[in-house]
This record gives sequence, C-alpha cells and structure tokens, in this order.
Amino acid sequence: MVVTFKVTGGEQGEWAVLRVSGELDLMTSPLLRQRVHDVVAEGHHCLVLDLSEVFFCDSSGVGVLIAARRLIRSCQGRLRMVLPARGAADGSHVNRVLGALGVRRLFDVYGDVEEALGDEGEPLSA
Repeated sequence: MVVTFKVTGGEQGEWAVLRVSGELDLMTSPLLRQRVHDVVAEGHHCLVLDLSEVFFCDSSGVGVLIAARRLIRSCQGRLRMVLPARGAADGSHVNRVLGALGVRRLFDVYGDVEEALGDEGEPLSA
C-alpha cells in the first residue's frame, strides 16, 4: 500500500489554510515545515493547519507543529489547528500523541476549518 502525503494550500480572508493528509513523519515533516515557512515568507501570519486527514504523526511531525507555532508567534501571528474527527472530542492519533507528550495545550484546536476561521469560535478544550 502506497500512502500519499500532501499539503495543499489556500487563502480565506486573512487566513492561510494548509490542508495536510497522510502520515506526518520523519520523511514528510520537512515538506510541511517548508510549506509553513513559505506561507510566512509570503506575508501570512494567520495560519490554519487542517490535520483532519492526517492519520499518523511521529515525534518529527510534532516537532514541526511546535516549530510552526514558534514561527507564527515570532511574527505576532495566530496558529489554529484542526484535528481529525472533532479533535479533543475524539481519540484521534494526532490528538493522543500531542496529549501524551504534554504539548496539546500549546495549540488552539478546532473541530473543523470553518470553526477555525471564525472569530466567535472557541478552541476545543485540551
């Protein structure tokens, strides 16, 4: 079975949205890191990472997510994440990994892209 990793991007208002699918691991995390850097270099400081199609994330993937948070914060920007299957309400792999490592609380997590883009939406609790 061949697993395809993809990062597709777009803009919605002031937000750049990167939709990530596949496995976020040692081989693929540099691709996401580069895309995040490209988005910031283009002047976008508000970023939504849609991880709803990511079904595996290892420590290198978590490292990229933390580095993205650090980069966006250094620009006084905002980073919001969409976790698979309702994020904190579900036991998704990415959510469990972030929780097990004690870094879940660092991120504003939303249930879907529309919530993440909205100003009135509150992040899901850790």
